[in-house]
Amino acid sequence: MPTSSQSDAAGAAEKPTLRALFETEESPLLRYAFSLIGRRAIAEEVVQEVFLQLHTNWDKVQNPQAWLYRSVRNRAFNHHRDHKREVLVDGEQEVESEAATTEALLHRMEAAGFLRLLLAELEEADRQLVQLKYFEDLRYREISERTGLSIGNVGYRLHHILKQLAGKLRHLGIDGMS
Repeated sequence: MPTSSQSDAAGAAEKPTLRALFETEESPLLRYAFSLIGRRAIAEEVVQEVFLQLHTNWDKVQNPQAWLYRSVRNRAFNHHRDHKREVLVDGEQEVESEAATTEALLHRMEAAGFLRLLLAELEEADRQLVQLKYFEDLRYREISERTGLSIGNVGYRLHHILKQLAGKLRHLGIDGMS
């Protein structure tokens, strides 16, 4: 007979439903796809295609959240590869150097991947502050109301969290110019 800690571990390891995953991950995936592609309509198409592919392969996927982000990244890369000569400039297409476009994309994807890993390493409270500010776009006052921290403390902690993340990214060779 399993102990309560074994039951808890089994419950924590259970895969979420596809609907629950869609509800929690659609918006972050759209932001991630948009950050990689730079075009909202294409980012939406990519995320939709990835969720449809996940639905088709649901029984084979062990870690759906990681699979989703990896699939979005791969599809974004495929899109850039297939459309590497197209760059939107004020609604018109302009031809850009193929090598420069590919290199810039790789740097962006690498930076986004490292940032996602660094965010996952943050303490839960710090990760929540970053989530509320930069992914849910809340103001300090709204974050304060949700977390119970003072407005000044929210700003102070976010400043230090960002400073810490920037230092780690610089250490990895990624700076604001990449």
